[in-house]
Amino acid sequence: MKNKQRKKVIISIITILLICYLVYTIYLLVKQPTDIFTVEEGKVYLEETDIGYIIRDEQVVKGENYKNGMEQIKTEGEKAAKDESIFRYYSKNEDDLIKKIAELDEKIQEVMSAQKNLPTSDVILIENQIDEKVEELNNLTDVTKMSECKKEINELVTKKANIIGEKSPSGSYLKQLEEQRTALENELNSGAEYITAPRSGIVSYKVDGLEETLTPQNFSTLSKEYLESLNLKTGKIIATSDESGKIINNFECYIATISTSEEAKKAQIGDKVQIRLSNNVEIDAKIEYLSQENEDEVLIVLEIDRQIEELTNYRKISFDLIWWSYSGLKVPNQAIIEQDGLHYVVRNRAGYLNKILVNVKKQNDKYSIVSNYTTDELRELGLTDSQIVNNKTLYVYDEIVLNPDLSKVE
Repeated sequence: MKNKQRKKVIISIITILLICYLVYTIYLLVKQPTDIFTVEEGKVYLEETDIGYIIRDEQVVKGENYKNGMEQIKTEGEKAAKDESIFRYYSKNEDDLIKKIAELDEKIQEVMSAQKNLPTSDVILIENQIDEKVEELNNLTDVTKMSECKKEINELVTKKANIIGEKSPSGSYLKQLEEQRTALENELNSGAEYITAPRSGIVSYKVDGLEETLTPQNFSTLSKEYLESLNLKTGKIIATSDESGKIINNFECYIATISTSEEAKKAQIGDKVQIRLSNNVEIDAKIEYLSQENEDEVLIVLEIDRQIEELTNYRKISFDLIWWSYSGLKVPNQAIIEQDGLHYVVRNRAGYLNKILVNVKKQNDKYSIVSNYTTDELRELGLTDSQIVNNKTLYVYDEIVLNPDLSKVE
């Protein structure tokens, strides 16, 4: 019995020791990443997340037959030249007219196919031209060119029908069918209304009624109260209109935002900044307009000349305003210690700790971009030749200590 109890005690002690060892090992694994940081090439930002209202130079285009429904010739986001057709309104009873024309085409074809002893030279020439146009039509993708090609095919078919009709027993009937078809086609074309671009730019059908209000011509009328009164939802896609379209200036657009940051209060018109959109693309921007709303808030209008097509879907967005960015050796602020007006980091190489003097170039709340001093800069700081010779250099992939104690470092 005593031996059994002794074995149980020994097993219990071993088990407790193993648990303690495992806990300590896990502690070291968890602790080390928070105590050591690997230096890397990186970028430090001073940024803020804001809500922006999109302001565009845009012109709505709308015709008289908007109640008939419309067909897009230029797709959403596509560019159009001045006076180029961008969409058209359907004719009244268009579906019915197209159906009747198709029925007449079948009758005309039946009559022509039944004819014998026809003048082959003219007819064959026209048939060859029709075949060429049909082949050309099959290779077209542009809606306007397709419409023109179809018109030419119809004219050739009509011409062929007229030649056959003049010299065939069924000529009068064929002529009658052709006259009916021409009348229907005239009715169809006269009812259709083509809308052209008043100027070159991006075509959009995202019409929200703010095109005449949120324009680059009236920045001075903007205010936080007015923008909030629009009751727009952030990130909501503007609905596609089935009655009108618009042409957007594709060279620049603007984003109005309200900021409470210290940087906004110090900003000036013409300052260069960057913005990051929801697709993580960073683009250059320029402050075009500033207005002090009150002691804490500043209205800023930013001008951009990229990603304009991507923003046509929206009127209100969330974005990052980047006041500055700086690249270089990136280290956590926790790793930097100030001593006698100079900044140091502590490098850990195989357990050996070295204090390294660094030049802090730029800093935000979490990270700093640092560099090594040049020899001339070290002399300007007052270091002796001996100190300069012994000065150590920080490199990419060096491991540095977070929250170091310089008193324990050589």
